[in-house]
Amino acid sequence: MKIYQFKKEVGKKIIKFDSNFVMSHITQIEKAAHIGCMHLDANGLIGYHQADVPQLLLIVNGEGWVRCETDEYIKVHSGEAVFWDKDEWHETKTDTGLTAIVIESEEIITSSLIPL
Repeated sequence: MKIYQFKKEVGKKIIKFDSNFVMSHITQIEKAAHIGCMHLDANGLIGYHQADVPQLLLIVNGEGWVRCETDEYIKVHSGEAVFWDKDEWHETKTDTGLTAIVIESEEIITSSLIPL
């Protein structure tokens, strides 16, 4: 398990085409991918399971706890991303609720993400 950040503070200001925003790069995917949005209410849980393919979980709202094969949970917040490799056991839970985008693909490139 690796934890990254995609907060505004680590992004790049874009001004091309008279734009005015900050872009935090997430990933580039060349193979087929499944992208979904997960909504966990208070006391929500994504149960302990093995990743079929590499997975990148992007916390966009709220906070929670993640773990891999150990019983040690790591707190994650909005603007942070968690990467699990194929076959890695993992779990996500929240006391207060969280919303996350999940990207699942045989090939997820994390080299441009900023480690936490």
